[in-house]
Amino acid sequence: ALRISIMQIEGRNPIKEALSQGNCKISKIYISKGAHDLQQIIDLAREKGIRVEFLDRFKLDKISETKHHQGAIAISEDFHYSSLEDILNKDNDSPLFILLLDNIEDPHNLGSIIRVAECLGVDGIVIPSKRAAEVNSTVIKVSAGATSYVKIAMVNNINDVIRKLKDNFVQICCADMGGESIYKANLKGDIALVIGNEGSGVKHLTRQLCDKIVAIPQFGKVNSLNASVACGIICSEIVRQRLN
Repeated sequence: ALRISIMQIEGRNPIKEALSQGNCKISKIYISKGAHDLQQIIDLAREKGIRVEFLDRFKLDKISETKHHQGAIAISEDFHYSSLEDILNKDNDSPLFILLLDNIEDPHNLGSIIRVAECLGVDGIVIPSKRAAEVNSTVIKVSAGATSYVKIAMVNNINDVIRKLKDNFVQICCADMGGESIYKANLKGDIALVIGNEGSGVKHLTRQLCDKIVAIPQFGKVNSLNASVACGIICSEIVRQRLN
Protein backbone atom coordinates (compact mmCIF):
# COMPACT_ATOMS: atom_id res chain seq x y z
CA ALA A 1 0.00 0.00 0.00
CA LEU A 2 1.19 3.50 -0.75
CA ARG A 3 1.88 5.58 2.31
CA ILE A 4 0.41 9.09 2.40
CA SER A 5 1.51 12.06 4.48
CA ILE A 6 0.16 15.59 4.88
CA MET A 7 2.46 18.58 4.54
CA GLN A 8 3.15 22.15 3.51
CA ILE A 9 5.16 22.99 0.41
CA GLU A 10 7.16 26.19 0.77
CA GLY A 11 9.12 28.29 -1.70
CA ARG A 12 8.59 29.34 -5.30
CA ASN A 13 10.30 26.52 -7.22
CA PRO A 14 8.94 23.62 -5.13
CA ILE A 15 5.38 24.99 -5.46
CA LYS A 16 5.77 25.56 -9.22
CA GLU A 17 7.02 22.00 -9.70
CA ALA A 18 4.24 20.54 -7.54
CA LEU A 19 1.63 22.49 -9.53
CA SER A 20 3.16 21.40 -12.84
CA GLN A 21 3.63 17.71 -12.01
CA GLY A 22 0.60 17.12 -9.85
CA ASN A 23 1.98 14.38 -7.57
CA CYS A 24 0.89 16.50 -4.61
CA LYS A 25 -2.78 17.40 -4.25
CA ILE A 26 -2.67 21.08 -3.36
CA SER A 27 -5.83 22.41 -1.75
CA LYS A 28 -4.79 26.00 -1.04
CA ILE A 29 -1.91 28.41 -1.57
CA TYR A 30 -1.06 31.33 0.71
CA ILE A 31 0.66 34.26 -1.00
CA SER A 32 2.31 37.15 0.80
CA LYS A 33 0.54 40.46 0.19
CA GLY A 34 2.62 42.69 -2.07
CA ALA A 35 5.06 39.89 -2.99
CA HIS A 36 6.69 40.21 -6.41
CA ASP A 37 7.43 37.49 -9.00
CA LEU A 38 4.65 35.20 -7.78
CA GLN A 39 2.16 35.81 -10.58
CA GLN A 40 3.11 32.56 -12.34
CA ILE A 41 2.16 30.56 -9.23
CA ILE A 42 -1.09 32.51 -8.86
CA ASP A 43 -1.99 31.90 -12.53
CA LEU A 44 -1.11 28.18 -12.36
CA ALA A 45 -3.16 27.75 -9.19
CA ARG A 46 -6.23 29.52 -10.60
CA GLU A 47 -5.94 27.54 -13.83
CA LYS A 48 -6.22 24.35 -11.74
CA GLY A 49 -9.02 25.70 -9.57
CA ILE A 50 -6.85 25.92 -6.46
CA ARG A 51 -7.81 28.54 -3.91
CA VAL A 52 -5.31 31.40 -3.44
CA GLU A 53 -5.32 33.46 -0.24
CA PHE A 54 -3.27 36.60 0.37
CA LEU A 55 -1.80 36.97 3.86
CA ASP A 56 0.38 39.52 5.62
CA ARG A 57 4.03 38.54 5.61
CA PHE A 58 4.17 38.12 9.39
CA LYS A 59 1.29 35.61 9.25
CA LEU A 60 3.15 33.59 6.61
CA ASP A 61 6.27 33.70 8.77
CA LYS A 62 4.24 32.35 11.68
CA ILE A 63 2.85 29.31 9.82
CA SER A 64 6.05 28.58 7.89
CA GLU A 65 7.79 25.33 8.86
CA THR A 66 11.02 25.98 6.95
CA LYS A 67 11.22 29.75 7.71
CA HIS A 68 12.26 30.24 4.05
CA HIS A 69 8.89 30.39 2.30
CA GLN A 70 9.79 33.15 -0.24
CA GLY A 71 6.27 34.56 0.04
CA ALA A 72 4.40 31.37 -0.90
CA ILE A 73 3.13 28.36 1.08
CA ALA A 74 1.01 25.61 -0.44
CA ILE A 75 -1.13 23.29 1.68
CA SER A 76 -0.86 19.82 0.19
CA GLU A 77 -3.41 17.17 1.09
CA ASP A 78 -0.94 14.39 0.46
CA PHE A 79 2.37 13.28 -0.97
CA HIS A 80 2.19 9.93 -2.74
CA TYR A 81 5.12 7.62 -2.30
CA SER A 82 5.76 5.30 -5.21
CA SER A 83 5.97 1.53 -4.79
CA LEU A 84 9.17 -0.41 -5.48
CA GLU A 85 7.42 -1.86 -8.53
CA ASP A 86 6.84 1.68 -9.85
CA ILE A 87 10.60 2.22 -9.76
CA LEU A 88 11.48 -1.14 -11.29
CA ASN A 89 8.96 -0.78 -14.14
CA LYS A 90 10.89 1.96 -15.92
CA ASP A 91 9.88 3.16 -19.35
CA ASN A 92 13.30 3.10 -21.05
CA ASP A 93 16.04 0.55 -21.79
CA SER A 94 18.88 2.24 -19.88
CA PRO A 95 20.41 0.27 -16.96
CA LEU A 96 18.54 0.51 -13.68
CA PHE A 97 19.90 3.13 -11.26
CA ILE A 98 18.47 3.12 -7.72
CA LEU A 99 19.48 4.72 -4.41
CA LEU A 100 18.83 2.80 -1.19
CA LEU A 101 19.05 5.10 1.84
CA ASP A 102 19.92 3.30 5.07
CA ASN A 103 18.40 5.49 7.79
CA ILE A 104 19.29 8.97 6.53
CA GLU A 105 17.88 11.07 9.38
CA ASP A 106 18.56 14.68 8.35
CA PRO A 107 15.80 16.09 6.08
CA HIS A 108 18.37 18.46 4.54
CA ASN A 109 20.47 15.47 3.50
CA LEU A 110 17.42 13.69 2.09
CA GLY A 111 16.38 16.79 0.14
CA SER A 112 19.90 17.21 -1.28
CA ILE A 113 20.08 13.52 -2.26
CA ILE A 114 16.74 13.79 -4.08
CA ARG A 115 18.06 16.85 -5.93
CA VAL A 116 21.22 14.93 -6.92
CA ALA A 117 19.10 11.96 -8.02
CA GLU A 118 16.91 14.09 -10.28
CA CYS A 119 19.94 15.79 -11.83
CA LEU A 120 21.84 12.56 -12.53
CA GLY A 121 19.00 10.41 -13.86
CA VAL A 122 18.39 8.09 -10.90
CA ASP A 123 15.29 5.95 -11.49
CA GLY A 124 14.15 5.98 -7.89
CA ILE A 125 15.01 6.24 -4.21
CA VAL A 126 14.06 3.75 -1.50
CA ILE A 127 13.81 4.93 2.12
CA PRO A 128 12.85 3.01 5.29
CA SER A 129 9.63 3.79 7.11
CA LYS A 130 11.24 3.92 10.57
CA ARG A 131 14.11 5.88 12.13
CA ALA A 132 14.69 7.93 8.99
CA ALA A 133 13.71 11.24 7.43
CA GLU A 134 10.59 11.18 5.26
CA VAL A 135 9.37 13.65 2.66
CA ASN A 136 8.20 16.81 4.43
CA SER A 137 8.20 20.54 3.75
CA THR A 138 11.93 20.88 4.50
CA VAL A 139 12.83 17.99 2.16
CA ILE A 140 10.71 19.43 -0.66
CA LYS A 141 12.24 22.88 -0.18
CA VAL A 142 15.86 21.63 -0.07
CA SER A 143 15.24 19.42 -3.13
CA ALA A 144 14.22 22.58 -5.07
CA GLY A 145 11.11 20.75 -6.27
CA ALA A 146 12.91 17.57 -7.39
CA THR A 147 10.45 15.54 -5.28
CA SER A 148 7.96 16.15 -8.11
CA TYR A 149 10.16 14.20 -10.54
CA VAL A 150 11.95 11.45 -8.59
CA LYS A 151 10.09 8.26 -7.60
CA ILE A 152 10.46 7.69 -3.86
CA ALA A 153 9.38 4.41 -2.27
CA MET A 154 9.00 3.92 1.47
CA VAL A 155 9.51 0.34 2.67
CA ASN A 156 9.53 -1.53 5.96
CA ASN A 157 12.89 -3.22 5.41
CA ILE A 158 15.75 -2.10 3.14
CA ASN A 159 17.40 -5.54 3.40
CA ASP A 160 14.33 -7.21 1.88
CA VAL A 161 14.59 -4.78 -1.05
CA ILE A 162 18.29 -5.65 -1.48
CA ARG A 163 17.46 -9.39 -1.59
CA LYS A 164 14.74 -8.78 -4.20
CA LEU A 165 17.06 -6.66 -6.36
CA LYS A 166 19.80 -9.31 -6.16
CA ASP A 167 17.29 -11.92 -7.32
CA ASN A 168 16.78 -9.66 -10.35
CA PHE A 169 20.56 -9.46 -11.01
CA VAL A 170 20.94 -5.86 -9.85
CA GLN A 171 24.44 -5.13 -8.51
CA ILE A 172 24.26 -3.76 -4.95
CA CYS A 173 27.06 -1.32 -4.10
CA CYS A 174 27.56 -0.02 -0.58
CA ALA A 175 29.29 3.32 -0.03
CA ASP A 176 31.56 2.86 2.99
CA MET A 177 35.05 3.62 4.20
CA GLY A 178 37.70 1.07 3.28
CA GLY A 179 35.98 -0.09 0.10
CA GLU A 180 37.35 -0.25 -3.44
CA SER A 181 37.96 3.12 -5.07
CA ILE A 182 34.94 4.25 -7.09
CA TYR A 183 37.39 5.12 -9.88
CA LYS A 184 38.58 1.48 -10.10
CA ALA A 185 35.30 -0.33 -9.39
CA ASN A 186 33.05 -1.45 -12.25
CA LEU A 187 29.83 0.53 -11.71
CA LYS A 188 28.18 -0.24 -15.05
CA GLY A 189 24.95 -2.15 -15.61
CA ASP A 190 21.91 -2.32 -13.33
CA ILE A 191 22.99 -0.88 -9.98
CA ALA A 192 21.62 0.04 -6.57
CA LEU A 193 23.78 2.30 -4.42
CA VAL A 194 23.40 2.06 -0.64
CA ILE A 195 24.09 5.28 1.29
CA GLY A 196 24.35 4.90 5.06
CA ASN A 197 23.34 6.89 8.10
CA GLU A 198 25.18 10.20 8.65
CA GLY A 199 26.78 9.04 11.90
CA SER A 200 26.95 5.25 11.95
CA GLY A 201 27.14 4.48 8.23
CA VAL A 202 25.59 1.40 6.63
CA LYS A 203 24.28 -1.21 9.09
CA HIS A 204 26.41 -4.36 9.45
CA LEU A 205 23.85 -6.81 8.04
CA THR A 206 23.00 -4.47 5.17
CA ARG A 207 26.68 -4.13 4.33
CA GLN A 208 27.07 -7.92 4.35
CA LEU A 209 24.25 -8.29 1.83
CA CYS A 210 25.93 -5.94 -0.67
CA ASP A 211 27.91 -7.27 -3.64
CA LYS A 212 30.57 -4.58 -3.46
CA ILE A 213 31.87 -1.94 -1.05
CA VAL A 214 33.04 1.26 -2.74
CA ALA A 215 34.74 4.35 -1.33
CA ILE A 216 35.70 7.83 -2.46
CA PRO A 217 39.48 8.38 -2.29
CA GLN A 218 40.10 11.25 0.11
CA PHE A 219 43.23 13.35 0.38
CA GLY A 220 42.31 15.98 2.96
CA LYS A 221 42.78 16.04 6.71
CA VAL A 222 39.03 15.87 7.52
CA ASN A 223 38.35 12.29 6.54
CA SER A 224 34.59 12.34 6.07
CA LEU A 225 31.99 13.65 3.65
CA ASN A 226 28.39 14.71 4.14
CA ALA A 227 26.04 11.86 3.03
CA SER A 228 24.49 13.92 0.21
CA VAL A 229 27.89 15.12 -1.06
CA ALA A 230 29.27 11.57 -1.04
CA CYS A 231 26.13 10.38 -2.84
CA GLY A 232 26.59 13.07 -5.50
CA ILE A 233 30.24 12.14 -6.14
CA ILE A 234 29.50 8.42 -6.49
CA CYS A 235 26.40 8.97 -8.66
CA SER A 236 28.46 11.24 -10.92
CA GLU A 237 31.07 8.48 -11.34
CA ILE A 238 28.33 5.94 -12.18
CA VAL A 239 27.05 8.32 -14.90
CA ARG A 240 30.61 8.91 -16.18
CA GLN A 241 31.25 5.18 -16.55
CA ARG A 242 27.96 4.73 -18.42
CA LEU A 243 28.82 7.48 -20.86
CA ASN A 244 32.26 6.03 -21.67
